Amino acid sequence: MKNDKARPLLLTAFSAAAFFVVAGGAFAHSRSDAGSHAGLDIPEISHGEMAVMSDYRGRIIDLASRAVDTNEPFRRVLNYAEIQYSYCLWGRMPGSVTDEESPFNECAHAYLAATKAVLLSMREMPREAAAAGEIISAVDADMLRRGLALINCRFSGEAFNTADIVKPRWSGIPFHAASMASLTGLASLFGLGVFALRRFSRPKAQSSE
Repeated sequence: MKNDKARPLLLTAFSAAAFFVVAGGAFAHSRSDAGSHAGLDIPEISHGEMAVMSDYRGRIIDLASRAVDTNEPFRRVLNYAEIQYSYCLWGRMPGSVTDEESPFNECAHAYLAATKAVLLSMREMPREAAAAGEIISAVDADMLRRGLALINCRFSGEAFNTADIVKPRWSGIPFHAASMASLTGLASLFGLGVFALRRFSRPKAQSSE
């Protein structure tokens, strides 16, 4: 019975551990000022577009992952979009898409700009064009309905490159309340998970008869 109760805590611990592995690797590096241009260029995305594109990201990546008429540039941009998404902690940080003051906003721009580029590329693929066109129409309609077309931020004019991974601004987390609260809560869950793991993995003392 105790082991059954412990399972949710152990799963939490393992999830938190995976988070800290990725975060730790990202913390050790930052984006270079000059950036790299050895890869493929990715056009910028506006702040308003991000809010809608993030809602359709799952559909876009799912369609792209099943695409048949692909080429190397398409696969490289798709790979960049997914790698960049993981560096941005899978879009889980509050305000990463909507708040330009978030330490995760620039990296959110990067993975959503790549997602947009992937979507527009599929518009030219014979087998994926129809489905991509439906998503593009839905995105356009949502942007018009929500009045987001002209909303920009300081990262809206920034283009990206597949050779240049954009990491979160870790030094800015203590000054962004939502990010700080989220990471503090996750750290608490991690500590609780480790405590539970150690407690329930401790061998039981055998009673003598």
